[in-house]
Amino acid sequence: MAEPSKRPGDEATTFMSHLLELRNRIMRGGASILVVFLIAAPFANDLYEYLAAPLMDALPEGNSMISTEPHGPFFVPFKFAFALAVAVAMPYLLYQLWAFVAPGLYVLHPKGYW
Repeated sequence: MAEPSKRPGDEATTFMSHLLELRNRIMRGGASILVVFLIAAPFANDLYEYLAAPLMDALPEGNSMISTEPHGPFFVPFKFAFALAVAVAMPYLLYQLWAFVAPGLYVLHPKGYW
């Protein structure tokens, strides 16, 4: 069986196509997180209050939570909204990861074996 002819730039072209595919998959994953975050961001304070409700109920009467950083009351709800966005987008992120990795698992060696 004759070995397929190789051109000088084939390896570089293949490598660049892999990098472009990886970039596209990362961009799609990032866009999915961004979309979910933009949906959750307006409700960040409500989501945080829902998360903190069990702790607030467990605190003794007259006590409250405090922030140890000046920017904490602003950023903590948005950090939680971002974490929620990652959790909600995780099935799509895992699909993107699998869609990038799977084709490489089924490519046969040029001689017909792995």
